[in-house]
Amino acid sequence: MRRGSWKIRIFIGLAIVAFAFIQKCNNKEENPYTGRTQTINMSPEQEIAIGLQSAPEMAQQHGGLYPDERMQALVDAVGNKLVNNSIARETPYKYDFHLLADDRTINAFALPGGQCFITYALFSQLNEAQLAGVLGHEIGHVIGRHSAERIAESSFWQTVTMGATVGADMGNVVGSIGQNTLLKNGRGDELESDELGVLFMIQAGYNPNEMIRVMEILKAAGGPDRVPEFQSTHPDPENRIEKIKEAIEKYKGQG
Repeated sequence: MRRGSWKIRIFIGLAIVAFAFIQKCNNKEENPYTGRTQTINMSPEQEIAIGLQSAPEMAQQHGGLYPDERMQALVDAVGNKLVNNSIARETPYKYDFHLLADDRTINAFALPGGQCFITYALFSQLNEAQLAGVLGHEIGHVIGRHSAERIAESSFWQTVTMGATVGADMGNVVGSIGQNTLLKNGRGDELESDELGVLFMIQAGYNPNEMIRVMEILKAAGGPDRVPEFQSTHPDPENRIEKIKEAIEKYKGQG
């Protein structure tokens, strides 16, 4: 009887894992803007809705919006210039650019669907071209559908982990493999966004070498106690600089 129940557990576990893989295959689609095949389980309209719904809470976590309208207008102008001179204008996404009041945290990020944020702590260290590099990078995350891809992959690994737990008490092992995969893919997202950011800068008439200076600012902000790359979702700034130089060489002449 115990042996029979063990077989049933294995069967159920394998069925759950098989379901996860079938679902993942069915959710494969090619990104029309990057050409990359991705696992996506939501529409652009759902991405936009998630971003709009989450934006107020994200702003609140960073002290709200920066109160100076002139500086916000500069962020809007640079962001819109990047969108209007690139493939971003052909996407279904609604791009909004928000300058956050947080003057301590050096950060910029994008929500699914086009909501892009930069903290005053980072903004205050940048010239216009460097600001374009940061915002171009965030637009790259939106066009790359990186958040939607991570959501779909997290869902896949949760299902596989459940199957492994039911079938063979291997949930922890599979879960850690999933975490490492998501970390690795997160680093790939950053490099893809860097490359797109360089392209958008060139197309909008900005000097793409200013993106290298942005990396130097981020490296300095990380300090000597930076998390090693293998533990971080972001590649080391030195590695990013090498890839940015390659992207500048690749796209020069496209302005």
